[in-house]
Amino acid sequence: MKKYFPEKLYPDANGLCCLGGDLEPEILLEAYSRGLFPWTSKPRIGWFSPDPRMILLPQRFTPSNRLLRKIRSQTFTFSFDQAFGEVINRCALPRKKDTCTWITSDFIQAYAKLHQLGIAHSAEVRHEGNLVGGLYGLAIGRAFFGESMFSLKPDGSKIALAYLCRFLAENGFHFIDCQVPTAHLASLGAHTISRKNFNIMLEKALRDDFQAVWKI
Repeated sequence: MKKYFPEKLYPDANGLCCLGGDLEPEILLEAYSRGLFPWTSKPRIGWFSPDPRMILLPQRFTPSNRLLRKIRSQTFTFSFDQAFGEVINRCALPRKKDTCTWITSDFIQAYAKLHQLGIAHSAEVRHEGNLVGGLYGLAIGRAFFGESMFSLKPDGSKIALAYLCRFLAENGFHFIDCQVPTAHLASLGAHTISRKNFNIMLEKALRDDFQAVWKI
């Protein structure tokens, strides 16, 4: 396999390791397998590997009592890969406090290719038949790389994450890569580890060459 990145990568204070390249599937697969992810594309693609790194162990997802009640109410339905395009486009919409998004058209096209290859997946939550929350990311080996999520109703994305964690735990996934620390994810059980330890965990997860059947 052709190598697209330097053997040694040294992130700056923001986690940026290098600039350039493109978003073709083989480059993205090497990047994620090396602990890198793209976060910008203008004017050049930025490849990041932050330290510390936030991860969520699927079996340690800790929903609030309110969220558990919503899940148990059975008023929401859940699916995988039924609306990947709609999920990623919803995630790409600017948040209320923002005026722009990092999920530009080139990112959408790139991850759509990975979805067609069975590597990128979406999780969808519906209420009365309408899409109200979801997330998308990549499954490589037994690691899941979370990219973005959205909610159109309160807790829509949290419900998607809850179902995803159950599925990943049942299928022996090692962790969800949450990339950068946030209070939101920490409240759900995510924690930070060093970049060094993340890369050790990643190497172990990638040794397990496994493709889950994305059905629920």
